[in-house]
Amino acid sequence: MARYGSIEGGGTKFVCAVGSAPNDLRDVVTFPTTTPDETLDEVISFLSQHAPLDAIGVAMFGPLDLNRSSTTYGSVRATPKSGWSGADVVAPLQAAFDVPVGFDTDVNGAALGEGRWGAGRGLGTFLYITVGTGIGGGGVVDGNPMHGLVHPEIGHLRIPRHPEDPFPGRCPFHGDCLEGLAAGPALAERWGRPVEDLGSDTRRAVEFEAYALGHAMANLVLTVSPERMILGGGVMSVPGLLNATRRQMVESLGGYVDAPALRDGVADFLVAPELGDHSGIAGGLVLAERAL
Repeated sequence: MARYGSIEGGGTKFVCAVGSAPNDLRDVVTFPTTTPDETLDEVISFLSQHAPLDAIGVAMFGPLDLNRSSTTYGSVRATPKSGWSGADVVAPLQAAFDVPVGFDTDVNGAALGEGRWGAGRGLGTFLYITVGTGIGGGGVVDGNPMHGLVHPEIGHLRIPRHPEDPFPGRCPFHGDCLEGLAAGPALAERWGRPVEDLGSDTRRAVEFEAYALGHAMANLVLTVSPERMILGGGVMSVPGLLNATRRQMVESLGGYVDAPALRDGVADFLVAPELGDHSGIAGGLVLAERAL
């Protein structure tokens, strides 16, 4: 059986694992995302304990350069994450292990993981969106992750703000884009406390959050026309948020898209990830397999 290294690189933490499937993870480790050099040293140190590996898969926060003909392929492009713009991720791993390295966004990776073992099984077209430290989205079409000019940047969709929400947004590029209004740090700044401690503000926070997310999901229905959308990330653990987002999405569409999934089946159309917190690591395994 193949032995793959899987890396889920997030803005807050990195998760690394070795195995061949979610039910065959032989070791898993988590550590904070610090500087590129420190973080990649941790990754290489962990994977070295399990060498030799057949391939490595990296599902990484972005934006990323995924163009193999580019001189900066395998690196992070301009990102809000301090110190990571321009960081090369793939080359240090190839130099350390001399094996194929699959590389894609964290959300494209999570989508691939859910497509193989989770909520995307058997579907031709679906999206995975994460709402956490940032907001990102990836998609799979006919079994392949969505690439084009760059890669999907769902977190930076421009959406209408709730008419009663004065928060200006905190995205350093766009201010009040989806991520600037609805990612975890935006909620913490707006309400003056972490997402898990919203307390008496939970109802109002859910209303504003669902307004933003619901409009974004409606835009994705209209542009991508997916068979299912999978909505994960730590913010989605706020009680009532998933159902509120479903209602707002349907309301935002205004009855224009006449599909049973948006009427009686919306709970099966906009869903939580079946793999829970392991979608990204599962995606890294798929990326490694594909690279091999």
